[in-house]
Formats: sequence, structure tokens, C-alpha cells
Amino acid sequence: MKKRQVTTFIDEKACTGCGRCISVCPSETLAMAKGKAVVTGNVSMECDHCAAVCPAEAIRVEAVDLSLFQFQTFAAELRWLPHGEFDVGRLVNLMSSRRSCRNFSEKQVDRMLFEDLAKIGVTAPSGTNCQPWRFTILPDRDSVVGLGRRVSDFFRKTNRLAEKRWLRAVLKSIGKPELDNYFRNHYNTVEKGLSAWDRGARDLLFHGATAAMIVSAEKTASCPAEDALLATGNILLAAHAMGLGTCLIGFVIEAMRRDPDIQKAFGIPAQEDSYAVIALGWPAKAETYRRVAGRKPVKIRYAKKGKNHGSTC
Repeated sequence: MKKRQVTTFIDEKACTGCGRCISVCPSETLAMAKGKAVVTGNVSMECDHCAAVCPAEAIRVEAVDLSLFQFQTFAAELRWLPHGEFDVGRLVNLMSSRRSCRNFSEKQVDRMLFEDLAKIGVTAPSGTNCQPWRFTILPDRDSVVGLGRRVSDFFRKTNRLAEKRWLRAVLKSIGKPELDNYFRNHYNTVEKGLSAWDRGARDLLFHGATAAMIVSAEKTASCPAEDALLATGNILLAAHAMGLGTCLIGFVIEAMRRDPDIQKAFGIPAQEDSYAVIALGWPAKAETYRRVAGRKPVKIRYAKKGKNHGSTC
């Protein structure tokens, strides 16, 4: 765990000595002394659990910013929902109603919504609470088209390489089948999309979205990919609740991974990796469904402890 400065302060006069803060502290930052909670550790996860659990409001963690719960487009409560209090049926209905939107209207998205979505994203969990997320907003259609041009240039070059049968064969013979796999699985789809883009026909990459959000994370985080994708999931659900349509654009992420200049062009520094690109906008009338869409059968397994499982000496 990355060592972080302790910014926890306890009001000795207000502290009742209940010890709740100590029971929820994951870093042993706090301890009891003479019937009061005190800061004794030199490491903190800055999770704010101690302050959130304190019935006397005697604890303050300066590293956190509670203004993140002050949203511009709606009001949020600071009251903690106890386990089991929220209606599971309503939650599942929201989650299953969120669909990938591929028909966007030309209506612009207000910047306040982007900022609120980013704040909602950071309510997600993160490894060792490092909170490594970064959000890059493309606030208008011109910005989205600019990203689309760079991505189309990348895939145009990739397709020209993939057309070379001899090159695919040589790479495959030395244990590098990626280009051959790309040719078999993606070449035709990409070629169709490039042709439509060049003709100014339907946008098969961003589906006409008027905005986009790039979710990245610092490379030094303990699990940056997981952290970024958890925040992305929050954003997708919140956007649906706000009335916005969203679609994850995986082709853009693949282009960014292989061509760092694309990420650099949009102000994302080299010490971050991008993990999600979300097309955002107001859905067109075509994106109105009568029921939630189905899913393929779920696959579940239970691990069984046997002679080959468990610890060995």
C-alpha cells in the first residue's frame, strides 16, 4: 500500500471514547488512550470511515473533500444507507434498463452534467483507496469528431498492414498472430466503418454522440484498470438516471493503447493509461424500449474444497 500522510484529526473534548472509529480503521491509524481515540499510526488510507462512523462528529480527515457530494444538477443526501435498506428491485431495474445507445440526438450536453458524472464516478471503490481516476471531457461534437479522425487514421494504417498476407504469415510463424487475428475478426468491420466515415455517412464509431468522456488512471495505482472500470460503471448508470445515453467505444481504447500520441493530443499525460471511452449524449427517439433486453444464460460455479485445494505444508 502506498504510504500517505495522516491528515486525521480528533477533537479530544468531543470524543466520547466509544471506539467505533478504531473498529472500522483499515490502517491501524487510530488507537485508544486514556479512554479517548487518538492518532497513533503514521499511515492512513484516507478512507474517511472513522469520521463517517463517529456519532459525536469528533473526527476530521482533511484529505477528503465533502464538497464532492454537492452536485449541480440534483441534490444528494449525506445520510448513509444501512445494508439492505435500498430496494433491490429498483436497483436491478436501473441496471438492466441501461443499454448501449447507438442513436443520439444533436442536443448538446450541459457541462454541469459532465462534472456531476465525474463526481459520481469517484464514489466507486478503488484498490487501497488510492482513487487514481482521471476524467477527460470532450464536451462537443467537434471534439468527438477530432478524436474520431485520429482513431480512423490509426485503423486505416492497421488495415493496410493487415492486407499484407505475407506479413500476417511471417508474424504468425514467429508466434505473433495478433495481426492475423485482427484481419479475421475486425478488418471487414473496420473497413466498413472507415468507408462510412470518409463518405460523411453514419458515424459507426461514436454513433453521432455530441460528447464523450475518457476515463484514465495513474499507472502507479495498485489496480488501475479495475479502479477505472468500476468508476465507469457508476457513470453509465448515473447517466441513464439523468436521461443521457451512453456507449462504451472499445475501438478507441485499443487505438490509444497502441498509439500514445492519440492520448497525448487530448491532454492525458504519459503517466496515465486510458481504460474507457464513453460516448455521451441525449438519446434519439429510436432509443425507446418497451422492456429490458435479455441476457445470455449466466454461468455460475461453486468452488469445492478437495484434496487439491487449500493450503499445503
